Amino acid sequence: RFIACPQLARTVRRCLQGGAGPGPGPQPVLLEFAPGPGVLTRSLLDAGFRVVALESNSDFFTDLQSLEKSLDGQLKVIHGDFFRLDPLAKGALKPPAVTSDKLFESLGVAAVPWRAGVLLKIFGIVPQQLERNRLWRLLFAMYECGSIYRYGRVELNLFISEKEYTVLTAKPGTSRIYQALTVLAQLGYEIELLHKEPWSSFATDLKNGGLAIPKAGLLPNDHFCLVRLTPQQNLFTGGLKPSNASTFIFMVKQSFAKPKSRLTDRLNSWSLDNSDTLLKALEIPKNASMCNLYPEDYKRLFEALQNSDMFAESFFHDEVLANTRTVT
Repeated sequence: RFIACPQLARTVRRCLQGGAGPGPGPQPVLLEFAPGPGVLTRSLLDAGFRVVALESNSDFFTDLQSLEKSLDGQLKVIHGDFFRLDPLAKGALKPPAVTSDKLFESLGVAAVPWRAGVLLKIFGIVPQQLERNRLWRLLFAMYECGSIYRYGRVELNLFISEKEYTVLTAKPGTSRIYQALTVLAQLGYEIELLHKEPWSSFATDLKNGGLAIPKAGLLPNDHFCLVRLTPQQNLFTGGLKPSNASTFIFMVKQSFAKPKSRLTDRLNSWSLDNSDTLLKALEIPKNASMCNLYPEDYKRLFEALQNSDMFAESFFHDEVLANTRTVT
């Protein structure tokens, strides 16, 4: 895991505050995962946040417990791993695996409607190992209103690699960068870059003491990016619902299997005979390729297909289930 160096703490605190302190009234609750030795935790506490720290490492957990005892309820420490929330395995869970039910019970946070305000702020550094898989899992949970999103809209403040940030914010038509993850993230989240920090500002607790900086390839990757992902309040308007979100995700992923293919060819592969009429109604050019469609176009297309007599959702069913299990 990466651990932020002390000089970065003030910058992170300012970003999470939005330039202002908590102010009067109840203090905001912030869930911090994998805080490690608590470098950033202490800075957040100094800023007035009430922090719930979710730590899986037993040594760090013990140290954080000592800090918890020295404070008057401002810090609560839980033995758990944020990326092992709600595992599929049945039976009693052993830490650091934890359920979102127990986590939210510890937070003292009750569920609210999706269109209500942001329920909770979460902060942490996403491990570089399987980073893309972790982002996909969060995205699936958000679209299906599962795990932490069963309680409402949860704001994520994550340090992710510059490479993945570039993918999340790519524009249509950008070859090999604009992907299914791009479309679903931009449609589902308000994405805000809070800060870019060189890799050298982070230490690591790897046994060999080295700094596991991912190599740059096609995409720039010289920084860690602190990114705010706020679920869109109006995501589930129209025909998109948590109950059919898996089908929508699969449709987008299948569309990017051949991103340069024409939309009309893809529609024909889905046994849609009136594709020209549909595209005219949606004001989408007939020669548009999959990688040139905007995220909103994919949502409008999905909602139109849901209402089409020529399109049967069962066509996707078996493949959707297999795809969902693979990502999860």
